Amino acid sequence: MQRLYRKRVVLGVGGGIAAYKSAELVRRLRDQGAEVRVVMTRGGREFITPLTMQALSGNPVMLDLLDPAAEAAMGHIELARWADLVLIAPATADLMARLAQGIADDLLTTLVLATDAPIALAPAMNQAMWRDPATQHNSQLLQSRGMHLFGPAAGTQACGDVGPGRMLEAEELAQRAADTFKRQLLTGQHVLITAGPTQENIDPVRYITNHSSGKMGFALAEAAAEAGARVTLVSGPVFLPTPDRVERINVVSATEMLHACEAAMPCDLLIAAAAVADYRPQVIAEHKLKKDPANGDGLLLELVRNPDILATLAARSDRPFSVGFAAETQNLLDYAARKLRDKNLDLIVANDVANPSIGFNSEDNAITVIDRALQPTSFALTSKSKIARQLISFIADRLKQN
Repeated sequence: MQRLYRKRVVLGVGGGIAAYKSAELVRRLRDQGAEVRVVMTRGGREFITPLTMQALSGNPVMLDLLDPAAEAAMGHIELARWADLVLIAPATADLMARLAQGIADDLLTTLVLATDAPIALAPAMNQAMWRDPATQHNSQLLQSRGMHLFGPAAGTQACGDVGPGRMLEAEELAQRAADTFKRQLLTGQHVLITAGPTQENIDPVRYITNHSSGKMGFALAEAAAEAGARVTLVSGPVFLPTPDRVERINVVSATEMLHACEAAMPCDLLIAAAAVADYRPQVIAEHKLKKDPANGDGLLLELVRNPDILATLAARSDRPFSVGFAAETQNLLDYAARKLRDKNLDLIVANDVANPSIGFNSEDNAITVIDRALQPTSFALTSKSKIARQLISFIADRLKQN
């Protein structure tokens, strides 16, 4: 069921007595980590109130196609793009007939036509209506178009009849919803990624830093989330948008980054892509330092070592699979291999930042990954987003072997 973690489910509620089960379904979906937004038909509102569904989902319930407030915030097109899965439960005979004909006369049917997400129907109706040739034809037609049919089950119905037509129970519907998602490379894994530079204050207006843009680390966070992981991104000061479905923690100094990483532990996989300052001023001036006329030669700063974030995390008793980055300007592979050994890493990614086409602030990258056996694997020049996906795939394979 971890496949539902952070998945976006639009739950459509049709106008049938089985709508009472939809409330429990929302809870089951959310228990598995899904984010749920509810769309109710006019008939659905007669059986269960929007207020109930809003309270359970934690989101406003969408009701009308031409609702100005909804269009201003998240209209049917935005909702269609937002969804990872559209699950209609209950799906009445009327609703299935309209979907089969491509009719879009309310918010839910319009959403179904507009989305590229998988669509699943949980039929719920009287047994005679389910057996009717028209309903059977519609169900077969909808399945031929790629829609999933969850049920129906057989049993005693609200009208007293016995037979097929009951909506499946919430627990089974949640399981089937999870089954529509393929298990991805990092499904169920907690991935901790550091990115960007750190800043070490000299005084209230000056600091020591480096040229890291954070682009590689952010691309890795996005790729890890796409691979199904729960991603915590600890970032130094950068001007980049947070990748979708990634928890971002902003820090400034190396000490703050270490504390944030320790607070985010335990994790299954650590990717330390941040360019952490090795040193910081021993004393941070309380006020802005002024030029000293008596000392025309300059300013002398005494620096002390920063904590080694990667080595500290890789030495923990609950040590994650640890991947470091070596940004070097010379002797790339030798320095990277030394860092791999010294910090007790599983993999290290060597990056030649002396090359302006793949260095700091560039849009592209080319890397070499070295493992514990000191075997190098090279990744050719491409965009950082593409190389991030390649690297996540490579790391996930090694993590599985480990």
